[in-house]
Amino acid sequence: MHVAKEAVPVKLSVPGATARQLEGFGDATQYGGIAAEYFSLAAGTDIAPLLQGLTHDSCHAPHWGYILSGQVVVTYDEQPEETCSGGDLFYWPPGHSVRVTNDADVILFSPFAEHVAVLDHMAGVIEGMSA
Repeated sequence: MHVAKEAVPVKLSVPGATARQLEGFGDATQYGGIAAEYFSLAAGTDIAPLLQGLTHDSCHAPHWGYILSGQVVVTYDEQPEETCSGGDLFYWPPGHSVRVTNDADVILFSPFAEHVAVLDHMAGVIEGMSA
């Protein structure tokens, strides 16, 4: 799920400040610590090959975040793919992969334990490719 800034309802607006809030943007109650992550990704990056060997060959960590710039296409195990662009808030549930169509800077908030396991797996695949 992704939402452009303009689609997030304004909760409070005063001169010099606007607060927007979107209710029901994912649920993190089943997870422990959350990690803040900043990714810079070049156009053409496709993480699908690095996810091979994980359940459904996809990332099993949910992510909440914001696309600072660029564009990514997110494919899901159980729903249609979607394109997220600069200025979009997003929630990517477990069971997804990402490919970058335009250089992108992305901020993620992810359950640490779940995402570090995925990143460690990806690092192992990269290491195996260079061996």
